[in-house]
Amino acid sequence: MNHEPRVVRAPRGTQLNAKSWATEAPLRMLMNNLDPEVAERPEDLVVYGGTGKAARSWEAFDAIVETLKDLEENETLLVQSGKPVGVFRTNKWAPRVLIANSNLVGDWASWEHFRKLEAEGLMMYGQMTAGSWIYIGTQGILQGTYETFAAIGAKRFNGTLANTLTLTGGCGGMGGAQPLAVTLNDGACLIVDVDESRLRRRVSKRYLDEVELDLDKALAKVAAAKAEGRGHSVGFVGNAAEVFPELLRRQKAGEISIDVVTDQTSAHDPLSYLPVEYTLDQWAPAAAADAADFTFKAQASMAKQVQAMVEFQDLGVEVFDYGNSIRDEARKGGYERAFEFPGFVPAYIRPLFCEGLGPFRWVALSGDPEDIRVTDQALKELFPENDHLHRWLDAAADRVEFEGLPARICWLGYGERHKAGLLFNQLVAEGKVSAPIVIGRDHLDSGSVASPYRETEAMADGTDAVADWPLLNALTATSSGASWVSIHHGGGVGMGRSIHAGQVSLADGTEMAAAKLEALLTNDPGMGVIRHVDAGYDRAIEVAAERGVRIPMNQK
Repeated sequence: MNHEPRVVRAPRGTQLNAKSWATEAPLRMLMNNLDPEVAERPEDLVVYGGTGKAARSWEAFDAIVETLKDLEENETLLVQSGKPVGVFRTNKWAPRVLIANSNLVGDWASWEHFRKLEAEGLMMYGQMTAGSWIYIGTQGILQGTYETFAAIGAKRFNGTLANTLTLTGGCGGMGGAQPLAVTLNDGACLIVDVDESRLRRRVSKRYLDEVELDLDKALAKVAAAKAEGRGHSVGFVGNAAEVFPELLRRQKAGEISIDVVTDQTSAHDPLSYLPVEYTLDQWAPAAAADAADFTFKAQASMAKQVQAMVEFQDLGVEVFDYGNSIRDEARKGGYERAFEFPGFVPAYIRPLFCEGLGPFRWVALSGDPEDIRVTDQALKELFPENDHLHRWLDAAADRVEFEGLPARICWLGYGERHKAGLLFNQLVAEGKVSAPIVIGRDHLDSGSVASPYRETEAMADGTDAVADWPLLNALTATSSGASWVSIHHGGGVGMGRSIHAGQVSLADGTEMAAAKLEALLTNDPGMGVIRHVDAGYDRAIEVAAERGVRIPMNQK
């Protein structure tokens, strides 16, 4: 029997494997999610986040692929937690794929119940863009991370991270964006990860500058970069639950000077966080042998890390949660002060959300990097006055290596995204790019998530846990011409903690695509505006009035 791992790579070029680009697009993006350049553990169908999968099993993956190849332009494939369960005749405007991942009724929405179903082959964890087939590698979160650190610089450090040192943990698929985001903002960064291979992988893709196995040497390198005002990042191999307290001790002793502290380990799932009692090699066997005991030990280790983070804040350091639920896991681990530092959305990002600003990502289905270069330039010409956007696109072109199909991300707001979508569709129609372009976004967006420990933390009206908004978002995307739509539970914060929706559209150069793109990419960020108007944010109310967003019971 052949036990060689399967290697999946999306087709390139203009030859179709399916009956139209409308179904070729999800086919290529599903396969791209599992490209070894993109996925963390493609042999296990895991894309990122420790357990976030693209399909429930290889049998399910094969069935999805074969179905997409035969799907008609008026049919819709239904996918339930990574398994294709039906094909219905709908219409040309309907999505070609509808996806629901990891959704459990409230009283049963726990890791224990989920894992029981998962072990029985009845469910998978979809994370955010893993199970919705629009993950584009570490770049997918880079723009948002860049925006977050830029906001920290603006808030605290006179508009730049130059001459600052950031300490963080977790250099996997999401966390791997952190060192580059810091250095793009001219800061020094020390990032801690238990797995040396993750750090080496980020170095190979230029997200991280170097790896150091000696803590003193690592600190000397980032301290020198900080003193020189030079962007530089060092990855240190260690357990954050041990390293963070040691660095706190050194900070108190005046041996080092750290300015910003955060974390992006896979803390949302305790089985994906390594307790201090175990080595890397012991990790998987220990988690499999006794999940409850492993969870207890992981939460205790998280409590140690979070305690150090809180005490850094006590010293005047800028500290924030980066949306991985580590505060709540630390609370469960017995640390009562876990929530004394804020999440990144209320601290830095919510003003952007009020304008419908959020992640806008696109992928060249051709596989040709030249197509991304053309779209980058066209986008700069479309928004000539947006200097911030120009700086980002120039930096991304210079510093970001493509993983899998060439892709790009930037942040655009209400009134901007549909213009970009129509522009891309025109580029396809005029042959200025060699094949159609897929346009999507992260589920982390202004109106697509209910997540009280992240996107909707500390809402002005207390509606942090109201999940009507992502459900309305998915329904709106479905009725506005999206190519595929997804509703997930859990995401980057874990079971019971969020509901979120994703949408992806296709720019294939046709008039129908233009009509769909204009509707979808107007209405989708519009959800962010109305969500924040409803919560009473003055800036959202101003944006709605300025840009013509119709709200029947506008408060002002």
